[in-house]
Amino acid sequence: MPAPSFHEKVQRLYFGEDARARRFRYGLILFDVVTIALFLLSSVGREQWWIIVLDLVVAAFLLVEFAARLYAEPKRGRFLLSLTTAADLVVIVSLLLPAFIDNLAFLRIARALRLLRSYHLLRDLRADSPWFRRHEDIIQRTVNLGVFIFIVTSVVYVTQHPVNPQISTYVDALYFTITTLTTTGFGDITLTGPGGRLLAVVIMVVGVGLFLRLLQAIFRPNKVQFECPDCGLLVHDADAVHCKHCGRVLHIETEGA
Repeated sequence: MPAPSFHEKVQRLYFGEDARARRFRYGLILFDVVTIALFLLSSVGREQWWIIVLDLVVAAFLLVEFAARLYAEPKRGRFLLSLTTAADLVVIVSLLLPAFIDNLAFLRIARALRLLRSYHLLRDLRADSPWFRRHEDIIQRTVNLGVFIFIVTSVVYVTQHPVNPQISTYVDALYFTITTLTTTGFGDITLTGPGGRLLAVVIMVVGVGLFLRLLQAIFRPNKVQFECPDCGLLVHDADAVHCKHCGRVLHIETEGA
């Protein structure tokens, strides 16, 4: 049997089912988390020269990883038109051009979108972790909520930090975001300028609704996992009495049961 080609080896890393491929994909997820952490770090030390050097190093790794995924992808046209590909490209641009175009840091928040749709992540976790299989829905919803809060906070920080002395750190932006999304509204931190007021309106009108919807999905989900003994359907309405697929009477435990 001939040895696999380099192209086949790369494809196996991204799409294979063995332990080595899964470890590789877990490493990509860790790299995504590190990239987001570096964004937070750069928000603190943005005036330091080493931030630009670090950005260029991260950009080089991202370019290599992007090229490898493109090389391994069997449907390259579809891959190039995907949301995660667009997110990767804008992040790479934000890392490569800070010395020439000011304030592109906000583009790095797009990297968080990869945590929602990373390569085969859910399939790998289902195969490796019984605990994840039991709590998959709540974990996904919690990650969605965390990414949503991170993106909103990042937008507030990068748009207001240069012009608003009240938003001097990422924590200030997070504080404003949480108090707005939860409709607490202490008023000790406000957004300034027409752009800041418009952003506050968007957060209050759109963000609050999405935030509450995500919280509801975590604490009061509309769907629950309960395997029908007859047909095996796994997902049902939280108040379901009969299985929608086969009609069997279900005994789903609820708070009122």
